[in-house]
Amino acid sequence: MKAMVYSEYGLTDVLELKEVDIPEIKANEVLVKVYAASVNSWDWDLLRGKPFLTRLGGIRKPRYKTLGADIAGRVEAIGENVKNISVGAEVFGDISGCGWGGFAEYVCASEEALSLKPAHMTFEEAAAIPQAGVLALQALRDKGRVHETKKVLINGAGGGVGTFALQIAKLYGAEVTCVDSKGKLEMLKSIGADHVIDYRTEDFTKKNGQKYDLILDVVGNRSIFHYKRAIKSEGKYVMIGGSSFLILQLLLLGPIINKTERKKMTILLHKPSKEDQNFLKDLYTAGKLVPVIDKEYSLNQVPEAIDYLGKGKTKGKVVVCVEDSQS
Repeated sequence: MKAMVYSEYGLTDVLELKEVDIPEIKANEVLVKVYAASVNSWDWDLLRGKPFLTRLGGIRKPRYKTLGADIAGRVEAIGENVKNISVGAEVFGDISGCGWGGFAEYVCASEEALSLKPAHMTFEEAAAIPQAGVLALQALRDKGRVHETKKVLINGAGGGVGTFALQIAKLYGAEVTCVDSKGKLEMLKSIGADHVIDYRTEDFTKKNGQKYDLILDVVGNRSIFHYKRAIKSEGKYVMIGGSSFLILQLLLLGPIINKTERKKMTILLHKPSKEDQNFLKDLYTAGKLVPVIDKEYSLNQVPEAIDYLGKGKTKGKVVVCVEDSQS
């Protein structure tokens, strides 16, 4: 089979499309023929080995040889202990807990990582949902308790996590302000943003003294003190992505700010969840959630796809079409 592999940290020029063996399934795994996979910021980080925390599984060389956590495809074979998925089933999921490997023609994954794909959902839409959608849902519902809030701000709203977060926050009845570059603002308004801010021309931590019940931060590009002044008393800040310096600030100063100023400042740790994938699937089926797909690439264009995401220009998700689902 073909797979996009790498053996050293670096930029996209270290990626190579190679012929490798089809993986062998274990007793609790299924073999999936991949039709689509999506690119996440974690792929970009693991490729470069930056920030350094991404190297915990491999200090000098990457632990995983093939990136790609979000997949959608058809089941080709099942292990002897698999109970709830059959051969021929159309599935999707986040396989980051199973060894990655989505940028390939076949991949093995635990059945616990995979959800059944609705027939009317395309493979491209299914691949766009798992990691970004679940991160957005967990940040808003679990960490941010969005059902208790009125005013939500999403910093870096134009990417994969942000476009899901905007739609989910609106379903909970929040008034949502989205911050991103000018070229993404019309798209954000088209999917429900109440207010938009071009970060290049306006600083939302200073803008008219506005304060928010919840700030969801996908980019983490400011000091904790900037975010603190934009949060209401009893408000919350949830970081999904950002700099190592901000992570350190949140770990050291977050508990102090929470105690002295009653503003909760936390970090969301990635936690794949089949239950949450199914929750998002149900929203899609009900017509309440639509994956925003910016561009589609072929398997041999994975370097271009990752490079495009790394430049921060994506409007929603970037999807890799590994195989024609009609073949």
